[in-house]
Amino acid sequence: MTDTDKAFYHAWSELLSWLREYAEAHEGVIFEKEADFPDYIYRMERPYDLPTTVMSASLSLPDGKPVLLVSASPRHALFKEVILHPFESHVYRKLTYNPELSALAEGKRPFSKERLVELADRLMAEHRTAV
Repeated sequence: MTDTDKAFYHAWSELLSWLREYAEAHEGVIFEKEADFPDYIYRMERPYDLPTTVMSASLSLPDGKPVLLVSASPRHALFKEVILHPFESHVYRKLTYNPELSALAEGKRPFSKERLVELADRLMAEHRTAV
C-alpha cells in the first residue's frame, strides 16, 4: 500500500470519528456501521493493516433510517474516494485525499469537521421538518 493510500485511510478513519462524535452530541442521531471492508471480511489468517474495518457507515435516526450515508473505496480500487450521500437524494459529494492539504477534500477545498457538522445539521433539520 502506498503512503498516499495509507494517508487516505487515516483521513477516512478521522471522518468516521467525526461522525461518531456528531451522533454522541445530538439526541435522536445514531452512528451505524453499514459494512466492513472486503479484505477485512476475507482476511483469513493475514494481518489487517488499515486503521479501521468500516467501509460504510451512516448517521441515522433512532429507528435505523439513514439520513447520511458515507463510504470509502476498498483497497483494490484504483481511485480512492469517500462518498457522502444524503439518503433518498440523487446528489452526493466525492472527497479524495489531497496530499497538499493532508486531508480529504472536494478538489482543493478541504473537508473539515465543521463542514461535516454543517451538512449533518442541515440534513437532520430537513428530515425533522419533512416528518
